[in-house]
Amino acid sequence: MDGTVLVADDDRTIRTVLTQALTRAGCKVHATSSLVTLMRWVEEGKGDLVISDVIMPDGNGLEALPKISNMRPGLPVIVISAQNTIMTAIQAAEAEAFDYLPKPFDLPDLMKRSARALDMKRRAPKVAATPREAGDDLPLVGRTPAMQALYRLVARVMNTDLAVLITGESGTGKSLIARAIHDFSDRRTMPFVVAQAADLQGMDGPSALLAKARGGSLVFDEVADLDDEAQARIVRMLDMLGDNAPRIMATSQSDLAARMEAGAFRQDLFYRLGGVTLHVPSLRERVDDIPLLAEHFLARGERDFGTVRRLSPDAREILRAYSWPGNVRQLENTLKRLMVTSSEPDISRAEVEAALGSQPLPEPMKGAGEGDKLSASVARHLKRYFDLHGGQLPPPGVYTRILREVEAPLIEIALDATGGNQAKCADLLGINRNTLRKKITELDIRVTRRRKLM
Repeated sequence: MDGTVLVADDDRTIRTVLTQALTRAGCKVHATSSLVTLMRWVEEGKGDLVISDVIMPDGNGLEALPKISNMRPGLPVIVISAQNTIMTAIQAAEAEAFDYLPKPFDLPDLMKRSARALDMKRRAPKVAATPREAGDDLPLVGRTPAMQALYRLVARVMNTDLAVLITGESGTGKSLIARAIHDFSDRRTMPFVVAQAADLQGMDGPSALLAKARGGSLVFDEVADLDDEAQARIVRMLDMLGDNAPRIMATSQSDLAARMEAGAFRQDLFYRLGGVTLHVPSLRERVDDIPLLAEHFLARGERDFGTVRRLSPDAREILRAYSWPGNVRQLENTLKRLMVTSSEPDISRAEVEAALGSQPLPEPMKGAGEGDKLSASVARHLKRYFDLHGGQLPPPGVYTRILREVEAPLIEIALDATGGNQAKCADLLGINRNTLRKKITELDIRVTRRRKLM
């Protein structure tokens, strides 16, 4: 690499690491912990690339992006931030940052992105949008590669007219993604309408719905649940879209492609809704985000209830080990309950186990993989997991992580099927009884009244 890089971060360790790495790569580096100093360097014409944190002692790096663009059109800026929310990614995209990376970042990856920024041709001047304030109420929080890939894709499609299909299990936040796309887009001042099946009935139903959502966003929630007549009405409605038509979005926890192949969903509607598909990963696919989400909900609970609660290390590990069939919604409700029922500031492992032990069994996902062979269903989920990383490889340890995901529910279901009799369960699985005991301990499979250690 060749060029001068301006690094702004209030963390001395990060400044040191970036300075050493960039210097070894052949760059000159100016590093500072002050946003004011960074802006002075930019105004003086220094630097071919800026790498900046968001939250600085004397300002906000995102809010400085339009000023940098005005002073030095074409100067690329890479934003790094511990504020790992969808709003941060959207704000960075709106402010026309060259790239955005969450902390903790992968240094080789940052170096590759820096090399691309330095090698690119200087862009023509553009007027950058002023970043909007990020709300605290959207639990779209995550630093895992799966969530960061989703954030980037949301930011790219936000101001297009493409139809958006948002998929994912119940409770993952599909409706929140739809709302975020609207609220951070150019349509944010226009109506946001969630359509119900009843809205499509009658001769004037579809036209009235279009008029209601005119120029804004129209969302069909759980579109797979609509009957064939309602699906046909949507097709006819989408075919008569005219000027000032709303942005069309749909959510589904079912695999619409599989339902279409099985004849349970209209092919013409599937292709009209699938301009771009955003898959919201389950908590099982983003285990490392669970502590981050838990802290987010505890902080919100402190504001709502005036009660300070913290998770003990053991309690945090239990949350990470749980399968969360209800995903983010279930985690949020569990933390709300613990905020109220916990008697001490530190929430204990026993309290978390008690809260999780009373959770209802999840309902099976509607229409997902109906009639599939097990191998086909597993292959589909594995491919989706790899696709979620936006063309990059998943974090190391995929083999162990996937085996754990399969092994835990297999043993739990087998134990349920044998009424908690471990001897019968071991025989059913074809493994040694001692091996079964070891697996129960390793996988932290909870012992319930139906599954008692023998």
